[in-house]
Amino acid sequence: MLVQLSSRGQLVIPKAIRQALGLRTGARFHVRLDEGKIVLEPTTSPIEALYGKYPDADFLTQLEMEHRQEIENEAAIRA
Repeated sequence: MLVQLSSRGQLVIPKAIRQALGLRTGARFHVRLDEGKIVLEPTTSPIEALYGKYPDADFLTQLEMEHRQEIENEAAIRA
């Protein structure tokens, strides 16, 4: 597909490509030059990458238990 560079250095990614890659407004890209070609690689935030990866994990309960244990250990040391 042919696209045109604007006077502000902007390109429009065609809708078919945006849809195929699931790109939305605000998407971020790594841009690099590779043997005279411009390469755009969509990136995701670490939070988005982990979303839904651990559906059965209860991290909050685990953190609370660890915190309680740390408090008990500190109290035992001070006593």
